[in-house]
Amino acid sequence: MSSHLSADHPAAQPPGRGSVEALISQARRLKGDVDAVRRGSQGDGTDPRGRWQRALYDLALHQLSDLDAHLAELRDGPATAPRPGSLLSRVGSAEWNLLTDEAEWSGELFQILGRDPAALPLSLDEFPSLVLAEDRPKLTAMVTGCLVDGRPIDGEFRVVRPDGAVRTVHMMGEPVLDADGSTASMWAVLRDVSALRRSQLAVSETRDSFRHRPPAAAEPREAVPPPWHGLLRFPDQGRPGLDLAAGYLPAAADTPRCGVWYDAYPLAGDETLLSVGELPDADAGPAHGPAMVIGALRGLAAAGVRPAGLPDRLARSLRSTVLPPVRGAVFCGYRPESRTLAWAHADGPAPLLFRDGTGHAPAWQDETTLEAGDLLLLHTGGLVPAGRRRLLALAPRLTAASSAQDILRIVSEETGGSLRREDACVLVARVTPK
Repeated sequence: MSSHLSADHPAAQPPGRGSVEALISQARRLKGDVDAVRRGSQGDGTDPRGRWQRALYDLALHQLSDLDAHLAELRDGPATAPRPGSLLSRVGSAEWNLLTDEAEWSGELFQILGRDPAALPLSLDEFPSLVLAEDRPKLTAMVTGCLVDGRPIDGEFRVVRPDGAVRTVHMMGEPVLDADGSTASMWAVLRDVSALRRSQLAVSETRDSFRHRPPAAAEPREAVPPPWHGLLRFPDQGRPGLDLAAGYLPAAADTPRCGVWYDAYPLAGDETLLSVGELPDADAGPAHGPAMVIGALRGLAAAGVRPAGLPDRLARSLRSTVLPPVRGAVFCGYRPESRTLAWAHADGPAPLLFRDGTGHAPAWQDETTLEAGDLLLLHTGGLVPAGRRRLLALAPRLTAASSAQDILRIVSEETGGSLRREDACVLVARVTPK
């Protein structure tokens, strides 16, 4: 791959080994100091402020570990593999030749994008096909500014891997000029920052979770982190074949509280278990009650219990606890290779299926075959019947939305106020192309 530096601007000499070693020592001392402060200030981690502090400490330590790894690469040369648990994956690089329309990708870039290294790299015109539709204008603007105005590229966008997983990629690049000063090619480095953004989101969500709830006169409309989200993680990056989003929809302050949950859990192969449900007794604990249910549910699913058997097996598992019986639960198992959905429910609302601008509640059967672009929406009983009818009326808008997160935003905005009789959870799963 040709250099991105002009002959008139030779590369600066790398720092000496001793100076880099000093930086590594400083980074490691700072990491040790932060870890010591974290261990000295940790409480039981169950209150919202404690969860926020723990998430912030974890993010700081992850970033310091990555800084240590990057400095070590400056000293020793490129690492053969990314550090386990790193928030930053291996960096990939690419160069697109504007004169021949040829492209060169590093092996790391093929890995980041989930593509076969034996395949040809995509040209600059083909590359946007990997990017989510709503992020393509941003990428186009960055590339145009680089090629036409000579501006460096520095921005993020989301790509869809062949397995349907959505990843956030940070791209930095600049034009490569020929002897006449014209742009001959574009050079770029790309890295997967999905884990870093999720860690930063966890800090933001846990910070928001200990703020006061809206006053009684306010009508909560937006989805917020559930009380238990600091205890168990939801795969916001998606699952094979599915674009996922989920949220907790609190009812007005003067309505009864209840423990509600949502979850997406990986099963054998690429199968995913989707579930929502509620505990009728708020005194069971708005955080620990749902967390215990999710834990029990994951254990049963990991042991091979299929969705049809989960209502009965979960009820038996919870009899030995202080928790009340689960109500309003829906359990769905999705296999991406065949796009088949199996589901069951325990007194809960049937899932809603949206396709081509229309929506309906599918009749119960052992398996239902879905199509690319289908939207599956699971919700608890906190929505009144009028709220469910409102969702069906929104079918054209929901199926036209560009991502599961946008669909969740629409649902939360359109089902506020009187359409919620109590706290509710919504889980959105959109089937992605294979």
